[in-house]
Amino acid sequence: MNFEYFIAGRIAIKSERTFSKLIVRIAIAGVMLSLAVMILSIAIIKGFKTEIQDKVRGYLGDVQITRYDLNNSFEHTPFVLDAETEKQLKNNPEIEYYYPFATKPAILSANNEIEGINFKGIDKTYKWDYIKQHIISGTIIDFSDSTAAMQELLISKYTANRLKLKTGDDFIMYFVQNQLRPRKFKIVGIYDIGVEDIDKGFVLGNFNIIKRLNNWKTNEIGGVELRIKNFKKLRPIADQIYEQLPRNLRSYSIEENFPNIFTWLGLLDVNTRVILILMLIVGVINMVTALLIMILERTNMIGMLKSFGASNLSIMKIFLYNAAYLIGIGLLLGNILGIGLGLFQQSTHLFKLDQSSYFLTYAPIEFHAVDIIGLNVITIVVCLTVLIIPSLLISKVSPLKAIRFK
Repeated sequence: MNFEYFIAGRIAIKSERTFSKLIVRIAIAGVMLSLAVMILSIAIIKGFKTEIQDKVRGYLGDVQITRYDLNNSFEHTPFVLDAETEKQLKNNPEIEYYYPFATKPAILSANNEIEGINFKGIDKTYKWDYIKQHIISGTIIDFSDSTAAMQELLISKYTANRLKLKTGDDFIMYFVQNQLRPRKFKIVGIYDIGVEDIDKGFVLGNFNIIKRLNNWKTNEIGGVELRIKNFKKLRPIADQIYEQLPRNLRSYSIEENFPNIFTWLGLLDVNTRVILILMLIVGVINMVTALLIMILERTNMIGMLKSFGASNLSIMKIFLYNAAYLIGIGLLLGNILGIGLGLFQQSTHLFKLDQSSYFLTYAPIEFHAVDIIGLNVITIVVCLTVLIIPSLLISKVSPLKAIRFK
């Protein structure tokens, strides 16, 4: 039988000292709350980053390819996608899909209101999966009817509210050229992405409208949007795509297109690290305090064990075993509390956010087993490593004085 483990178990289970019990419970509560906060912090930050990234990616893709020129406006210079470049895009295993697009500045006029907008032209190859998830009214453009598709338009909830429009309404859009070109459209759907830069900046319509207005050739396009399979590899894949393009084309990633949003998301990682460090410190302080009080209250026992021949190391193990037991209880309760609250938020979305400030209507949760296991292991290792320092106090205890101490 392990002598140190047996004594530690008796201390942990049979202890009848009221004051030490209170301190032990406070220490367990501290570890529990610290772990729960760390689990929720990482889950919320990762959920938040994933949701925001998906919003921007879903509407604008991961990488955009356009003509290489000095044109910095939203209206891109047309080009023809050559067969070699298209073959490379098709055969690239990292690319999930791609489609042509074009944009053109326009002015919306309805109900005595005027709004500047960018008309984003798409064709039947456009992937509607993401937009369908965010349509709050109506449906998508029906490209099977080429005549009707020329007049159909999707607008954001933001734009609809500004112009007091709803699904089924007609209005006039003026395209900006040397002379304003009016076109009549019908709203077939209203979506709500939740990212103001996107919602107030774009509407979705038929690509052929831009071709006709600009007198483009049949095979000319304004650009190509593509989505990659693994967003974590965005930078190297974007660089690879750029290197393979002919000299007249360029590409830029969504991070380059919306640097403010992705810089802000990067700063969230700093906040997470600060929270984790603070919570670890709280847990460690609670356990150090509890261990010191247990050692002071067990001075007589330490003296007796030393008089029976127990070494300082052996007695240190007793108290470290006891501390590990308390940490284990705290971790168990912390996992239950943190994961439980996270699952509750996932299913109910009880905790709301201001969408105008955070782009989301609720606090998102994204659990990863690796994160939870890692936090548990780090907490155990850090706490037990730090607890070695106060346990050295045992070596200072004199057996004779400890036995006589009352």
